[in-house]
Amino acid sequence: MPSPRPFQDHFSAGSSDYAAFRPRYPETLFRWVASQSPGRDLAWDCATGNGQAAVGLAPLYTRVVATDASSAQLAMAEPRANIDYRCASAEASGLADLSVDVVTAAQALHWFDRPAFFAEGIRVAKPGALLAVWTYNLIRGGGALDHVVDRLYGDVLGRYWPADRALVEPGYRDVAMPFAELTTPPFEMSAQWTLAQLKGYLRTWSSAVRYQAQHGVDPLLSVADELAAAWGDPSQVRDLRWPLAVRAARVER
Repeated sequence: MPSPRPFQDHFSAGSSDYAAFRPRYPETLFRWVASQSPGRDLAWDCATGNGQAAVGLAPLYTRVVATDASSAQLAMAEPRANIDYRCASAEASGLADLSVDVVTAAQALHWFDRPAFFAEGIRVAKPGALLAVWTYNLIRGGGALDHVVDRLYGDVLGRYWPADRALVEPGYRDVAMPFAELTTPPFEMSAQWTLAQLKGYLRTWSSAVRYQAQHGVDPLLSVADELAAAWGDPSQVRDLRWPLAVRAARVER
């Protein structure tokens, strides 16, 4: 058997910033996920980070087990009475066979040993359970702001992105799902942020973390003037969005 792929930890060092500045998933996504589940007893949110998806699932399921291999991320997770946060990998959840109504992985599938994760999802899933993964790519605000974000993403930080990040750009279309997929409705994330919040978010990018660690310099300094000009008044609140790509399949045996 091949050796398990080691855990890729790109976010533990910035767990507090990740919790503060990452955008929220829309309620419509979680309602759709719940509508496709065979039951609502137990959801497994894999690679939960600081619990953003787990918190979205919590009102819709009796229990949520939210796992992450990073104890630092879990330390920042939002508590809920029916969420059980556990330190465990995507490939070895510790959950019982045939126990889960839905398996979710939000903005994380590209970091996994994907065949091992899918095998684990199949093992823990009840017959007909839903397996849903989703990802979002570049933040969009329109006009000059998008140009600056694109330049930061490609020209400044391009070589600092981990290789698996490339799976995000086409919305996981290049990942083979283990079962026939369901048709998913369109979803979009949105936020109303100030310039400071945008900068906080951009600094949570895995490439920005690697750049900072290697050079000891904030990578946003490379685009600081352009970003300020594109935004205008730094206290201004602007509407921002992220197209959300969702892939889902029903577990069959």
